[in-house]
Amino acid sequence: MSNIVDPLVERIGARIRAERDRRRWTLSELAEASGVSRAMINRIERGESNPTAVVLGKLSAAFRLSVATLLDPDADTQRVRRGEATPRWLDPATGYERRQLSGPGFPAEMAEIRLPAGARVPYPAAAFAFHRQLIWVIDGRLTFHEGETVHELGAGDTVELGRPAPCVFVNATDRACRYAVVLVRGEAP
Repeated sequence: MSNIVDPLVERIGARIRAERDRRRWTLSELAEASGVSRAMINRIERGESNPTAVVLGKLSAAFRLSVATLLDPDADTQRVRRGEATPRWLDPATGYERRQLSGPGFPAEMAEIRLPAGARVPYPAAAFAFHRQLIWVIDGRLTFHEGETVHELGAGDTVELGRPAPCVFVNATDRACRYAVVLVRGEAP
């Protein structure tokens, strides 16, 4: 096992711990609220485990925060964000890559996602309960499951999310899909 610690993984862990402390939740309370095991939360908070997209979705839902907030907790408020310095996070389970485009002071959150061929990333309905979201496919094809509804999206297509429902992002093709997520805080429709 490597002793090299990823600074982003450490920051994510510190943010999750800070959110838990702010709410005065025990590990057990966060585990109950999120459906993530106490042991996994403990490893994440200590910076020993890079959470998957699924785990981040469950934790963000429990905290009523966006995934972007957990991934980019201490971003500066500069108006210009250089491409090479933009925070990137890689899901260790699927290869899903997320790059945060907007800073914490901007009223909408925007992220660029690269979903590898064959990848499938589910999020619980609660992850969408306190946000309005739009998905814009930039390149490739995305099969987006919004509850029971399936949207087949190609380059240039957009979908505005409706009422909170479990969602699954699927790339059933043999090449990567790139899409943007635009999120505005506030109750979903």
